[in-house]
Amino acid sequence: MLKSMGVAMRVLRSTRGRRIVNVTVTLGALGVSALAAKHFASTGWPLQHADLRLVAASGILFVLAYPLKALGWHRLFAPAQRPEAMSLAAANGAASVTGAALPGRFDDAVRIAVVRRYRSCPSGVSTVALSLFMLGLLDAAALMPISAAAAATSSGSPAVRAGLAVVAGAGLGAALVVALLPRVMASGRLIRFRIARWTGLRLTSHRDAWRAWLLILASWLVRAVGLFLLLAALDVSISFPLAIGFLCAAAASGALPIAPAGAATQAGAGAALLVASGIGTQKAIDFAISAQALLIFAGVAVVLFAGAWHAAPRLVARVRA
Repeated sequence: MLKSMGVAMRVLRSTRGRRIVNVTVTLGALGVSALAAKHFASTGWPLQHADLRLVAASGILFVLAYPLKALGWHRLFAPAQRPEAMSLAAANGAASVTGAALPGRFDDAVRIAVVRRYRSCPSGVSTVALSLFMLGLLDAAALMPISAAAAATSSGSPAVRAGLAVVAGAGLGAALVVALLPRVMASGRLIRFRIARWTGLRLTSHRDAWRAWLLILASWLVRAVGLFLLLAALDVSISFPLAIGFLCAAAASGALPIAPAGAATQAGAGAALLVASGIGTQKAIDFAISAQALLIFAGVAVVLFAGAWHAAPRLVARVRA
């Protein structure tokens, strides 16, 4: 994984690579915009009859979820190699925006590019890629208690509860990997390999991994509450287990190695779960589109705030000069 990430970053740094990315993003954005415009022209904007106060509250919670996750990601670096938490939040926000056009898993390359673009970043590409690998494991581990609770309390179909149970089982497996990986890398059979020694020096301690897990869990819970408010705002349902089910379905689809587009895949998976839970198809599609749109707008807000945060000292210095 680390080698492939390095190759991808070298390609993105080249002139041809940047042109390909720009063309891909532009075409993808135009395609998504055309499909969205066609859909809204026939059905109308899904938020036009929504409770705007609940929509605003949901959007604020979506924004709050980004810094919480960034703080958790921040804990996955060694103390001397930690980038600024603000740059990590900006990377997550940028990845959510480009996820509307780029295929699945390209968001990790976007995160690496954004984090490395900050001059204060002390970590190399390989270190950031390793932290993203650990972040993915802790994402799955943080979804474990949420999906398990939803599976136990959901009134949906057996297929829905089974899917939530699968997400919980995958989270348990990810938690075991995080707990055992430092010991495995330090074992006598692997320590003689250079990659094992390099990885062992950069793996976070169990204490920092636990703190990161709590912060990431808080991020998912905040987003789940935001989805619950959005369900109520669109008059779809007042069911917290349903909001958690939508969250788990979207997150599970985001882990796919290849997908047509990250945001589109997550919206489709979430809509499919709503339909399987008894929600009408049109209502499910409208809610999924609204949720992804709010998530993208929240990402834009985080990126703009991070840019202003880093530009403010320069502006103050110029004014004083």
